[in-house]
Amino acid sequence: MSLVKAKPALLVLADGTTYHGRSFGATGTTFGEVVFNTGMTGYQEVLTDPSYRGQIVTFTYPELGNTGVTPEDEESSRPQVKGAIARNIAPRPSNWRSTQALPDYLKEHQVVGIYGIDTRDLTRRLRVSGAMNGAISTEILDPEELLRQLQDVPSMEGQNLVKDVTTASVYEWTEITDRHWEFSSSATEAQELTVVAIDFGVKRNILRRLASYGCRVIVVPADTPAEKILAYNPDGIFLSNGPGDPAAVTEGIATVKDILKAEKPTFGICMGHQILGLSLGAETFKLKFGHRGLNQPAGLKQKQIEITSQNHGFAIAEASLAEDVAITHLNLNDRTVAGLEHKTLPFFSVQYHPEASPGPHDADYLFEKFVRSMKAHKNA
Repeated sequence: MSLVKAKPALLVLADGTTYHGRSFGATGTTFGEVVFNTGMTGYQEVLTDPSYRGQIVTFTYPELGNTGVTPEDEESSRPQVKGAIARNIAPRPSNWRSTQALPDYLKEHQVVGIYGIDTRDLTRRLRVSGAMNGAISTEILDPEELLRQLQDVPSMEGQNLVKDVTTASVYEWTEITDRHWEFSSSATEAQELTVVAIDFGVKRNILRRLASYGCRVIVVPADTPAEKILAYNPDGIFLSNGPGDPAAVTEGIATVKDILKAEKPTFGICMGHQILGLSLGAETFKLKFGHRGLNQPAGLKQKQIEITSQNHGFAIAEASLAEDVAITHLNLNDRTVAGLEHKTLPFFSVQYHPEASPGPHDADYLFEKFVRSMKAHKNA
């Protein structure tokens, strides 16, 4: 791809703000919620993370594309974002693992991108005004016309996007993490544990971590009824990450409520954390601009800080938690709920991503916690 010949592109926000830049990736027009990610690495994992479904991602790191793309770093089978925004693009990757340049990859998968804009100004605007809908176009370069079309796009609040990303059929995951991670060997001793993972938009590296800890992982669609899930006689239930408004995933919440009656060890991540909270009677709300990055501090009960990878636009309302549910972690930037557990039953969850990919490994111990909980429950 020659960026010298790149087409003009236009970004318009719902408040009427416009940014003129150049196109990279596919040409066309796309609409979505404009958010920002502050990570300095891992753009391919971000682009392919199902939790970003329906969103246009602004990358605050000033250059994308220098490491290209490689199939091993995909978190799903294709990019999930509605669009990508960057300050600068490296058209030629410099990485021995790379199999394709980023602009070519996005073009192949019909993802529209814009580069050459002031991403610092855009990020500041989103922090002040909040995440909002936006549009990128290489076809409609009249800001008023693009804004007019943007007004018909629904808000992220109230949208159930899980149905767009969940698996269509049951499958078993066996691949483990292919690079060195340190974890307790005692967590993987002999005894096989069966985990049913409810796929609200699961990242592949979550499944790899579960498999790496010796679990047999059965992945089921988000609309799988509780009786079918429990028919696998699982040792534990995993609730995955996913996109959209968790409160709109009513079928999933109803299923989890039924599953919890079996009192099996249950672990939720990101949307899975929110759905667990909703199933236990809590409420969720939309954050002003969300948490999306690799250096979010979380801590509380352990009296130590974990630096965590986060990607979410909704949170559990602390005041809505029942008396039998305890907060285990808070996001230390804004004190929102980042982790919870039931006081007497083996249910727990975190708002962040302990599998990282990308990000720090501080919270990987949570997979071991889940394994130990399943072993204790099985041997009781």
